[in-house]
Amino acid sequence: MRKTAFWLMAAAGVLGASLAQAQAFVWPQKWTTAKLSEVKRGGTLRGSTISDYRTFNPFLAAESGNIPSVMCGPGGLVRRDPTTGEWIPYMAESWTISPNKLDITFKIRKGLKFSDGRPITADDWVTTWRIHTDKAVGSNSYDSFFIDGKPIVVRKIDDYTLRISYPKTDAEAFAVASYCPWPAHVFGPVYQKEGAEGIKKMWTLSEKPENIVSPGPWVLESYTPGERVVLRRNPNFGEWNKDEAGNPLPYLDRYEIRIVKDTNAQLAAFLAGEIDVYAPSTVDQISQVRQAIQQGRLDATIKVNASPVASSQFIVFNWNKASDPFKQALFRSDKFRKAMSHLINRQAVIDLVYGGLGTPMYTSVYPVLTQWINPKVPKYEYDPKQAAKLLSELGFTRKDREGYLVDSRGRRLEFTLATNAGNAQREQMAKLFVDEAKKVGVKVNFTPIDFNTLVGQLLSSGPDRPFDAILIGLSGGGLDWPFGSNVVPCKGNLHMWNKSGQCLDPRETQLDALYSRGRTELDFKKRQQIGYQMQEIEAQLLPVLYIAGPNYHPAWNNRLGGEHPDAILSSIWGQRELELTFIKK
Repeated sequence: MRKTAFWLMAAAGVLGASLAQAQAFVWPQKWTTAKLSEVKRGGTLRGSTISDYRTFNPFLAAESGNIPSVMCGPGGLVRRDPTTGEWIPYMAESWTISPNKLDITFKIRKGLKFSDGRPITADDWVTTWRIHTDKAVGSNSYDSFFIDGKPIVVRKIDDYTLRISYPKTDAEAFAVASYCPWPAHVFGPVYQKEGAEGIKKMWTLSEKPENIVSPGPWVLESYTPGERVVLRRNPNFGEWNKDEAGNPLPYLDRYEIRIVKDTNAQLAAFLAGEIDVYAPSTVDQISQVRQAIQQGRLDATIKVNASPVASSQFIVFNWNKASDPFKQALFRSDKFRKAMSHLINRQAVIDLVYGGLGTPMYTSVYPVLTQWINPKVPKYEYDPKQAAKLLSELGFTRKDREGYLVDSRGRRLEFTLATNAGNAQREQMAKLFVDEAKKVGVKVNFTPIDFNTLVGQLLSSGPDRPFDAILIGLSGGGLDWPFGSNVVPCKGNLHMWNKSGQCLDPRETQLDALYSRGRTELDFKKRQQIGYQMQEIEAQLLPVLYIAGPNYHPAWNNRLGGEHPDAILSSIWGQRELELTFIKK
């Protein structure tokens, strides 16, 4: 993992004389353990998910692993090289950076095509940017195109030249440029005629698969709600994506994603050889996989503790409950949130949920991003006595007949905690928290609900949102700046605790300002210090209560070839590039 800012890597401006002419993107063989002589074409990769999908619309999808992101694959003008962490040209063949570092001009590869055969040109990036940055659309990517409220502007110079202009220097400039281009000839006319409302009606789950146009390796073949999604290879992608022998990618014909009811069903399907890829996160799951391999019931490979986790699990309280002033005041109190943090037994979560193979979390920086973690950050660790003391300071000094804390007006300390049904680990975390809370007299009503309903509640905005507390997780986040553009700023789409549209706590305002300072700082050491400061404020404000995450233990059926070498097999890069994956047997 590189610690230098991307500008140092790109200081030469245009990358390499060899990239001056339009050409295919060649996927380096060092990204896979397979030899070219071993590669076979055809077959189906079988994956799984425990939640049904919300939409096929790339401007409305927000959940991890959504269908548009799978279809697009690594799409974008640039992508990262997993062996170095550096940004490299992808759909662009080269770029130049202006002397003031506020403009990057990209030369787009010629010959790129959508799945319907139409060329991919500068118009597609411009139209995609324009729709993402229409607030009325509600895109989860909206915030990434703004710095301090000022827009990043994408301009067409000609059909194959694009200029991205930044209002300030941006440490995440290339991350911005990695966004996926969606077809202007499909979305443009609707947007021009009907605006945001027209876009929001497009590509729903009832859309015919043949109407879904993809810029990436996969195109939708079929979708059966609650059962499976089947994607087939986009042959136009293979015209410009090649392996080192010149073979078109991906090698696979299809990628099938089964929709299963819970994580136990995922494990059972992997053990039965019905799905090909799996990431166990508990000792029991690892043990079952190992036992099946040792007994000859499963021909598979597992890599235990490949890396720390690159995601977070947390509890967030809703600051916007106008219909219940008592709860709203409680949830906005940092003393209350600190008390709740003291009731999270992170070690018990690691031991019982992850079987000892996990890492506690106290800030938004993922444990795998070791160069970003502030080792001196304050921690509100498991301490029920301290929790009870803080709650008494809030006026909860006596208990009712059932043993729950009440204030001087007899109002019980009670709230509802929701998580997504079927996620056994989150359900277990929630139950552990419920048990710890009860010990000090806090009544927590745990309710597992449908994932799409949960996300809808979390993304809701305004003065009166429909939940008390939610246990959920985030993934994503950058190596250049690990704080979310849609999470930290007070107007961010994933500023989950407070969706009023404005900062309500002075420390939110501080974090908002520091986020902007860090993102516009090109010197890594200075940016790192800003990140350290943000974590210290996060730990005092506790806008969300981080819990713990599993270590990364990728497993795969040995019918697959093309996994990453051990040196890059991690929670950041995953176990493989799907484009270089093939069926061995």
